[in-house]
Amino acid sequence: MSVLARDDGLAGKVAIISGAASGIGQALAVSYAKAGVKVVAGYYPNDPHDVEETVSAVKAIGGECVAVALDVRDANQCDHFAQQAIDTFGALHIVVAGAGILRQAPLGELTDQAWDDMLSVDLTGVMRVFRSASKLMQEGGAMVAISSIAGGVYGWDNHAHYAAAKSGLVGLVKSLAVELAPRGIRVNTLIPGLIETPQSLDPVNSLGPDGLAAAGKSIPLGRVGYADEAARTARFLSSDDAAYVTGQQLVVDGGLTVRWPS
Repeated sequence: MSVLARDDGLAGKVAIISGAASGIGQALAVSYAKAGVKVVAGYYPNDPHDVEETVSAVKAIGGECVAVALDVRDANQCDHFAQQAIDTFGALHIVVAGAGILRQAPLGELTDQAWDDMLSVDLTGVMRVFRSASKLMQEGGAMVAISSIAGGVYGWDNHAHYAAAKSGLVGLVKSLAVELAPRGIRVNTLIPGLIETPQSLDPVNSLGPDGLAAAGKSIPLGRVGYADEAARTARFLSSDDAAYVTGQQLVVDGGLTVRWPS
């Protein structure tokens, strides 16, 4: 009996990933590189995490990766980011919008500026990256937006602006899936649950180590998720294995959102 080598159609393709300096974004870069994808890693220059760790991790497994400074609030920088895929690797097939911020603010203390800042990064920033990439992408490409269970699945006190932005991604993705389908470009949303990342380990704006550990006990699979598990699921959405999947939301949460009672 012969065993056929599995081919998900990713080898040789080019991906741009925003928010690639740490957490799920960093895991995305490594995961795509393992599949033979060439990576353009977008990073925010003021991020305390060093994007060179991402570049080094990709190169350590024999992959190709270049880092590009990116502030998703700036349309020109988004254009430059997408163009780097063409200039460096000659094509653009995959876009993963993972750049985001997380800030805590009770409604009574939520300023217009804080609201606008959140949406400009977590919602409009995704649109900007997708818009820039859409002008350059090959037919048959794929886009993935990184949302959250706090957007459209669960309510999260003191995070209304974050939840609004992440919820908005669902509508954005559904509309773009229809609009870009004639070009063969698929658009989907990845909705991670409780994933251990530098962001979720922040005790001020998120759960912190103790809160994350406690929350993990309520998850049916008995633990919080790992960044690589979310990344591999996003990779699936942009592979040939998901060739007939578009406009969808794929939840990666260990069963958290289907458990009743919680």
